[in-house]
Amino acid sequence: MQEPDGAIPWFPGGHTDAWDHLECAMALELGGREDAAQRAWEWLVRNQRPDGSWATSYIGGGVKEDFADSNQCAYVATAVWHRWRRTGDRAFVSRMWPVVRAALDFVVDLQAPSGQIWWARSADGQEYPAALVTGCASTLHSLRCGLGLAALVGESQPGWELAIGAVAHALRTHPEYFLVKDRWSMDWYYPVIGGALRGEEGLAHLRTRWDDFVVDGLGIRCVDDQPWATGAETCELAIAMHLVGETAAARTLVNDMQHLRHHDGAYWTGWQFETGCHWPVERSTWTAAAVILAVDVLAGGVSEAVFRGDDLPEPLTILEPAGNASGLPAGAIPGDRVAPRPRDPDQLELGCDCEPAPLLAAWARGPLADRLSNAL
Repeated sequence: MQEPDGAIPWFPGGHTDAWDHLECAMALELGGREDAAQRAWEWLVRNQRPDGSWATSYIGGGVKEDFADSNQCAYVATAVWHRWRRTGDRAFVSRMWPVVRAALDFVVDLQAPSGQIWWARSADGQEYPAALVTGCASTLHSLRCGLGLAALVGESQPGWELAIGAVAHALRTHPEYFLVKDRWSMDWYYPVIGGALRGEEGLAHLRTRWDDFVVDGLGIRCVDDQPWATGAETCELAIAMHLVGETAAARTLVNDMQHLRHHDGAYWTGWQFETGCHWPVERSTWTAAAVILAVDVLAGGVSEAVFRGDDLPEPLTILEPAGNASGLPAGAIPGDRVAPRPRDPDQLELGCDCEPAPLLAAWARGPLADRLSNAL
C-alpha cells in the first residue's frame, strides 16, 4: 500500500499521518523490508515543517489537514529509538537527531503549566487547549525515547526531563486535566504502554475495565458501547498486558484477533459482531503493523525492550500530592477540566496545588535554578 513518494496511507487512496506512518515503518523494518522503510523515513524527513511538526494528515502528495497533532509529532523519537535498538546504527541516529530534536521541542512547547500536553496547534500557531490521555501517555514514552537519543548524541535536555516528569504527574494524579474519553479502550490501556503505570499498579488498572472491553474469542472493543472488536487496539492491549507480566493473556488476545486476517496477509480494521460484518470496509496498514509489533514484543524482540523502556530514564518525580488527596485544585469539581494557567518562568511549581518533590526543591535552591526556571 506504500505510495511512490514513500508515504504509507491507512489504505489505498486514504490519508497518511506521521504516527501511523512511523508505526508501519517500524513494522517494515522488523519484516526485513529495509528499502520500503527507508523510503518511509525519507518521506517523513521531507515533510517535516520548519517548526518541527508535521501536518495531521496528507493525501495524494499534499496536505489534507494542516494543524499539527502533538502525539503524532512526538512519535518520531520512539521510531528512531526502535531502529537504534534493532541495528545499533549511530550514523542513522546522528542523521535523524535534528529531526527528533525539532519535533520534541515543538511538542514540549505545547505543554500546559499543569503538565498535560495540548493535543494540537493550528497552522497559524493557535493552541487547541485540550489534552487527551492516550496522546499524552504515548507522548510520555516518546519523550523518554528522545532523552535516550539525546544521551547517544551527547546533548543535555533538561527541559525534556521536566516535561516528562510533569506529564507523568498529570497522567497519574490529575484525570481532571484531560478530556473525558473513557468510552475508548485506548484511554484505558495507554497509560500502561506509555509507562505512567507499570507493575502491580498497571495490572490493577487494566483489571478495572477488562469486562467492559474484552470480548472472548474476538479481541477487544474499540469503544465500550458498540459491538465492534478492532485488531489494532487488541494488539496494543496485548503489549500492555505483557508489560505487566500477563503474557498468557496477551498471547490469547493476539490469537483471538486473528479472525480479522485476510488471505493475503492483511488485516481488517474491525468486526461488527452483532451484524456480522467487517467495519469499516478496509484493511488498514496500521492494523497489520500493530500485529507485527505485538508479536515481536511477545517473542522477546526489540519491540519488547522499546516498549518496556529498557535503558531509558524514568520520569522525574517533580511534584507530590499534598493535602488534597484527589489532586484537584481547591473548589474544583471532579471531572472538570482545569483551564491552563499563564506561564510564569519564575515558578517551579506547575499548575496544581501539589508540592514540589524534594528533588525539585533541592535543585531550585542550587546552581541549576536558573536553568530549570528557563526550561519551564
